[in-house]
Amino acid sequence: MTKLLRKIHSFLFIIGIGVALTPAIAAAQSEPPVSVAPGVSYELIGHWEADRLNRILTVETPEFFEITVPYTPAQNGARLYRVTYSSVIPERDNQPTVATGLLAVPDTGGTSFPLVSYQHGTVYEKEQVPSFPEHSPETALMIAQFAGQGYLVIGADYFGMGLSGEPEGYMVKRSHQQATYDMLVASRAVLDQMELSAPKLFIAGWSQGGFVTMAFLEKLESAGIPVAAAATASAPLDVMAALSGFLNFPRENDASWISTLFILSSFSFENYYRVPGLARALLNEAHCEVSRAAYERRPFDPADIPTDLHDLIRPEYFDPKFFAGSAYGRLLAETQAYRWVIQSPVRNYYGEADEAITPGIGRLAMTYQGAMGRGNTLVEAISTGDTSHRGTYATAVPQWKLWFDGL
Repeated sequence: MTKLLRKIHSFLFIIGIGVALTPAIAAAQSEPPVSVAPGVSYELIGHWEADRLNRILTVETPEFFEITVPYTPAQNGARLYRVTYSSVIPERDNQPTVATGLLAVPDTGGTSFPLVSYQHGTVYEKEQVPSFPEHSPETALMIAQFAGQGYLVIGADYFGMGLSGEPEGYMVKRSHQQATYDMLVASRAVLDQMELSAPKLFIAGWSQGGFVTMAFLEKLESAGIPVAAAATASAPLDVMAALSGFLNFPRENDASWISTLFILSSFSFENYYRVPGLARALLNEAHCEVSRAAYERRPFDPADIPTDLHDLIRPEYFDPKFFAGSAYGRLLAETQAYRWVIQSPVRNYYGEADEAITPGIGRLAMTYQGAMGRGNTLVEAISTGDTSHRGTYATAVPQWKLWFDGL
């Protein structure tokens, strides 16, 4: 498969990275779920030996992320569980819902481990998420680098993803916060059942997951839950600023798949914030139905999704004043995850050649926090060099690990 095809498969909604279940996973799925608390259950979905984890680090990750990075070899295997838990949708008056996520437990025989919650990036199939790790290269890398080195790893699938029956809530901030927070609570209940402890919490995420990580941090800090450190890669911490840049100040290297960000966010906002017609107001009429099919994961031809934003989006949205005053723009303006007094150590990693996140967006949280008085120095922005969107994540992960280890 060529590099171009890999990108098309990943970013234009084709299942290009799904693989057949390994025998271990297929066998594990036959075991019944275990209930541990009201609305919380878990089931074993597989076991990845250290050899499997090291193949992820040395073969599969370089191939998928198109960059070779040295990782710390896995020292142990990991048991993989799908956690199912009850939650609520804040934007819908706390409507009850059910969500899923991953719990990876190192098979070291220990009883106390550091815990890292991983927030996944933008994906285009419901099963390219943590609780289906064989379909999620980014999650597989976290399992290999962290669970293979003695960390517990958890990851929420977000509302609308995994086994959730909801429509996707892409970049819907409070729902992201709720899904990740309740996944942490559910995971701790599962760990208690397993007689395992996790005294130290780290959080991390890539791309969309970088935004979710910072939004999660905001909620954790407001709840008084200690976070040892938070790390992101390619995080769009101010979604209005990020999307305005594509409309008004495009770069030569802007990704061809950026159009999907407008599609997913506009339909998600329409559904979750209850604004009928929001997506149709943004998108040119000729592309509304294929865009809706893409959002709803119905069959469609990816070639019908325009890569030219002028073809996809109505011309009035290229006027900054109109965009800011539109219903879509007003919701985007509230979709930020850096404008509070951050009290935990944070490192935001960004790539100089990232085709989706500019260096300015990558440094945004540090710039904002540093503007307060003599400056809040808890937030750092760190360049990964001349790396692409995928390359930034692949390069950042071992740096996250070294930092977390030191804490």
